[in-house]
Amino acid sequence: MIPNQVKNQFAFSDKERNIEVYIKREDLIHTFVSGNKFRKLKYNLAEARKQNCKTLLTFGGAFSNHIAAVAFAGKTEGFKTIGVIRGDELADKIEGNPTLKFASENGMQFEFVSRENYRSKNEIDFIENLKRVFGNFYLIPEGGTNDLAVKGCSEILTEEDRKFDFITCAVGTGGTIAGIIKSSLPNQQVLGFPALKGDFLQNEIRNFATETNWQLIKGFEFGGYGKVTPELITFMNEFYAETLILLDPIYTAKMVFGVRTLVKNGFFPDNSKILLIHTGGIQGIQGINNLLEKKKLPKINRND
Repeated sequence: MIPNQVKNQFAFSDKERNIEVYIKREDLIHTFVSGNKFRKLKYNLAEARKQNCKTLLTFGGAFSNHIAAVAFAGKTEGFKTIGVIRGDELADKIEGNPTLKFASENGMQFEFVSRENYRSKNEIDFIENLKRVFGNFYLIPEGGTNDLAVKGCSEILTEEDRKFDFITCAVGTGGTIAGIIKSSLPNQQVLGFPALKGDFLQNEIRNFATETNWQLIKGFEFGGYGKVTPELITFMNEFYAETLILLDPIYTAKMVFGVRTLVKNGFFPDNSKILLIHTGGIQGIQGINNLLEKKKLPKINRND
């Protein structure tokens, strides 16, 4: 896969306090494998090829950016792909689910498991059973986070980003922020905005990054992982109208909403320069809009 050039784009400011906020457009790095998914897969695909594995197996839910990215990357790079999907009720709903349909069209084979059994996905017996069914495969964890993924995400920050005082990103499994922390400067503060509730993320991040110039900012989960509210949708649509930057509702939108709120509340010192990391995930919007339409709620505006 060949990445597109990534740029930093002005997002908003607080002129009275001389605070400037930019957003790194990692969502533009690749049309179908965008943002942190490209970064996480880069070295994992190289390692799978090094091990002479012909098949990639991974895990995800119905709207998983990771599932869509692995399917497309696998097809492009010549791998067979298998997706273990959370929720056996989805087995006959592939055509009605934009993410699963995309993955299927790119050659991914699915193994649907109950939500209860899915919780065992990291256990040895679960993995061994998958090997008996599918043969040898290169295992990529749910969300893609492992040492090689963190190595890829450490390449998000570049020389031009040294001028920023704060780096912010959404946090799912912790791999992206770990990579950013490892490549940040000691004088930079890295702020993570969890997309899901729970205290386990601190330890997950420490498993990959020993630096201390970071913290998690809680309170912007909008009810929990995968949940959206009319307030968040309104914010996303207003932000798009202002900047022409489309955010994803599961991760980046919640982070951007959080940063804007913190700016208004005086969290950041005067003269701060803040860089937001757009981690992609735009592919999931169609599925979310389908759900919003069924609930007769406002939908996410997009130009396609």
